[in-house]
Amino acid sequence: MLIATGPAQALGSSSTARLEFVEGPKSAGAWAGQRLLSLDGQGAFELSLWCGTCPFLFQRLVGANSTVSIAELEDKLAEGLTEIEPDVMERFAQLLAPGHFIPMLLQIQPTLVSPNAADDYFSHEQVKTWGIDGFWGLPEHPRTPYYRTFETRVDDHAHLFEFVVPMVPPTWNDRERVAEHATRLQTSSRPTAVAVATLDVCAPAVKQGPDWFWHWGLTHFLLDGHHKLEAAAASGVPLQLLSLLAVDASLAAPDQINRVPELRARSAIARSQLPIEPEASR
Repeated sequence: MLIATGPAQALGSSSTARLEFVEGPKSAGAWAGQRLLSLDGQGAFELSLWCGTCPFLFQRLVGANSTVSIAELEDKLAEGLTEIEPDVMERFAQLLAPGHFIPMLLQIQPTLVSPNAADDYFSHEQVKTWGIDGFWGLPEHPRTPYYRTFETRVDDHAHLFEFVVPMVPPTWNDRERVAEHATRLQTSSRPTAVAVATLDVCAPAVKQGPDWFWHWGLTHFLLDGHHKLEAAAASGVPLQLLSLLAVDASLAAPDQINRVPELRARSAIARSQLPIEPEASR
């Protein structure tokens, strides 16, 4: 559910940023370097390749080794937000490199997913469109557990998948704090996590699998709320997510990015519930 959204606005700080979307070094003969989310100057996640025809991807790297929280806001976020509060948004924006962002306050119901499990996007929905990697003979691998929170139909040839990706795996979480949040979530769905997000729109140039369509991957990289997300997933209850959608860093056209709040306000529908059109094309 979409609770609130705002217009795209310039946010971020060059002097205090800890996270930045960057291009990695180019290897010999390559036309571009990796597309990365960096944390404290080190690659934290590899993202979908720039071409838009390769499979959608978020893959954890060694730089994803700490959370990005603000201690002074812990109590406020534990109680939860009722709207997009400018002071909270701007405090977290100071951790991001300058850019344009669309703020969204969402209610989410997270499901914790492990790679290769029955509900793993990379092993199932993605394989039906791209097949398995021709070199490795395996599906893409995120190298981290992650949360699935929402999906819906965009149009006849496109589907939106939403993910929340922790900066550190749930096994690193403190068990007592997870239990505390689980207790709080039994009486309120307002406790709020915070993330920075990208929208990557990808599809193979030619049909490779039985279900060709555009994959709209809305990925929220978790800044604050690792214990809350695990508690909500384990308890089967909702919570809130304040997310800053990075306009400049997304692999999508402006009109596609601008559609995200409207799509996020729709009812959820799984791709598996929709008929496959064998001759679907661009």
